[in-house]
Formats: sequence, structure tokens, C-alpha cells
Amino acid sequence: MSNTPHTTPPRLRPLPAFIFASRWLQLPLYLGLIAAQAVYVFHFWVELVHLLEAAFGSQAALQALISSIGYKESAIGGATGLNETIIMLVVLALIDVVMISNLLIMVIVGGYETFVSRMDLDGHPDQPEWLGHVNASVLKVKLAMSIIGISSIHLLKTFINAANYDEKVLIAQTVIHIAFLLSAMAIAYTDKLMSASPSTKH
Repeated sequence: MSNTPHTTPPRLRPLPAFIFASRWLQLPLYLGLIAAQAVYVFHFWVELVHLLEAAFGSQAALQALISSIGYKESAIGGATGLNETIIMLVVLALIDVVMISNLLIMVIVGGYETFVSRMDLDGHPDQPEWLGHVNASVLKVKLAMSIIGISSIHLLKTFINAANYDEKVLIAQTVIHIAFLLSAMAIAYTDKLMSASPSTKH
């Protein structure tokens, strides 16, 4: 049985220790994002309850849904119940909330693990698969891909509800989505170059 001496980390000088400890100033930011996620969870259930109530004929819930998705009442031709377009827009709005919540989790967990402190989740059955190899570069690429997914949902909602939008809005949202795509491709390509450069030196 080998007895390996327990090594203690070197003690930092006061100024470096103070600067290094300043990373904990990010903790209130991550706690604030957790509070924001709780608001998203509440909003998700409010919209879901409205959808279920409207499916059972509640006009008040239907009007709340129409107002929240920006669907003009004249566009439904005075319908007294749900139609396929309204259901699709509400479901896309719910998916949008879920994707933004996933983005928040990535920022909270990945950011805390990368920039603040280790969570010591190795071997934990619920450890996210992506967290095992996360770093600032990987986190940046994953966030860019998540933003593209969210932008895609927004663009799809706009196109489905295109009758209620000006043509300039449709063009602007399409251009913004393309800009997100190009930015993500540039980030991924830059990350590939940076990860490949150390291996080319050997």
C-alpha cells in the first residue's frame, strides 16, 4: 500500500490572491440568471395553461394567447376557437422558452465551471455530457449554436405569422439570422484553427 504525500497548493501572495478571488464576483450574476430562468419557467406554464384552457373553449385564454403571440384578431376571421396557426405559434413560443432555458443552463453551469470554481461532478450520474470537456472555447461555440437555434425558431414564428409583419421586418430578421449563421461559422472555424495550431508545432 503506497503512501503518497498530500500536496497542498502553493500559497499566493496577497495581491494575486485578491485578484484570483475576484472571480467570485461573478457568482451574483449566475444567481441572477437562475432567477431569470425561474421567470421563464413561470411564463412557460402560464402560456401552457392558456393553451389548454383555450382548447376547452375558454375565450379569455384564447384572447390572451392571441395577444401574446402578436396575432391580429382580424386575421383569424372572428374564429371562436383555436386554429392550427395559433396552436403552431404557441407551441413554437413554448419551444423558444425551452431553448432559451437550455442556453441559460449552459451559461450558468458552464460559465461557473470555467470561470469561477470546479463543481466536482466527475462520476455523478446526472453530469451533463458536454460539461466533461467544456472550456471557454467550447462554451463559446455551443452558445453560438444555441443562439442560431433560438433565432431559427423566431424566424419560423415570423414567417408563419408573416401577414401581421411588415416586409422590412421579415427582411431584417432574415438578414440577422444569416449574420448569426456566419458569426457561428467564423467562431467554429477560428476555434478549429486554434485547436489545430498546437499539434502542428510537434
